[in-house]
Amino acid sequence: MTLPRLTPSRSLATFALAGVCAAVAAGCGNGVPANSVAKVGDSNITKDEFNRWLKNAASGQSQGGTAVVPDAPDFKNCTATLKKQAAAQKGAPKQPDAALKKQCKQQFDSLKGEVMQFLIQAQWVQQEAKNRDVKVSDAEVQKSFDDQKKQAFPKAADYKKFLASSGMNEKDILYRVKLDQLQTKLTQKVTKDKVKITDADIQDYYKKNKARFAQPPRRNLNVVLTKTKPKADKARSQLDGGKSFKTVSKSLSIDQASKAQGGKLPDLVKGKQDPALDKAAFAAKKGKLEGPVKTQFGYYVFEVTKTKPASQQSLAQAKDTIRNLLRSQRQQKALDSFVKDFRKKYKEKTNCAKDYRVAECKNAPKSSTNTAPGGAAPQGGAAPQGGAAPQGAAPQGAAPQGAAPQGAAPQGAAPQGAAPQGAAPQGAAPQPQQAPSSPTPQPGQ
Repeated sequence: MTLPRLTPSRSLATFALAGVCAAVAAGCGNGVPANSVAKVGDSNITKDEFNRWLKNAASGQSQGGTAVVPDAPDFKNCTATLKKQAAAQKGAPKQPDAALKKQCKQQFDSLKGEVMQFLIQAQWVQQEAKNRDVKVSDAEVQKSFDDQKKQAFPKAADYKKFLASSGMNEKDILYRVKLDQLQTKLTQKVTKDKVKITDADIQDYYKKNKARFAQPPRRNLNVVLTKTKPKADKARSQLDGGKSFKTVSKSLSIDQASKAQGGKLPDLVKGKQDPALDKAAFAAKKGKLEGPVKTQFGYYVFEVTKTKPASQQSLAQAKDTIRNLLRSQRQQKALDSFVKDFRKKYKEKTNCAKDYRVAECKNAPKSSTNTAPGGAAPQGGAAPQGGAAPQGAAPQGAAPQGAAPQGAAPQGAAPQGAAPQGAAPQGAAPQPQQAPSSPTPQPGQ
């Protein structure tokens, strides 16, 4: 479980954002009511919601310390708090109020963007779920939360400590779990009818990619690797004298991996190691002592203990591997197509108050780019982590992994790598796997 650190982190709750947009009597623009920060379709995101989650985000950023909530637009309380904290640190240089106020504004701008992205994308998910008749029961949400809470917090005291440090309450967490569950079901529904794989599909793929299912020759070796030739000669002499590779490797080898296995170097793949060793190993006869062989790593003395000829997986052996690969590719394609339309459709329905505009808003500033983190949930910190959230809002793995949605938009709706770290249950949504980086499936897979 990974309770909110918000966006790529987790945290949020209640804070009055006095003065922001207060001068706009008739609302903050584009039909957004005066008491709201954004309007998504017919739904309003109120200032009270925004302020509550902003406070939670600030609490998460404080990592259990005193939360400094940036009170825009004058930042008097924030500036005073920072000033007090600096005074308590012996030897800390004194900063003018203007510099402290600037820090508060920077923190507010960062947290504001994260909170707005979370609240907007949360509306997108809920509205899309309603349109597609996707529902999550209270019982499902509670069970998911309970399961993850039990795993992440075996002791009740740890959970209470997390709530205290994150600024979250259980209602906030359940809301995020619900969003995550909705995302999961939306993803499943979007990809459900797009992944039918026929035998003809599998046969065609195998025919076009037969080389991917071939295994090159392999050999198992016993080795001793030394830095110098004299050491290698000594190793060979001891082996010729009847000492075992295990004994000689332990005393003379510099290769820690083979040394830890008694000198064994298994499954050497032809063409995949140092050219000199490759040539010598695959030319050697089984059981015959060879070397020293000079390589870029040093001098090898070795013997071949087992040979494995090249092999080719049959269509029958490769069938499951190919089916899974094609399914993943088609899932991803269907999801990518959906996400593109999803973001475009809901951005057109989203208007934000003047001082709250972010990339998800139809009226976003022209300089804005689509930088919404994959976990539109506030991060609880100002410094983005890989484009998203600061570390420390909650211990890694310390919170329910479903507590913060992986982007309050369907899986893939936001850039990869921006989703909350550990924020959603592993495997909660059937995130299509990418094709393996290595093009050579193992036999029998």
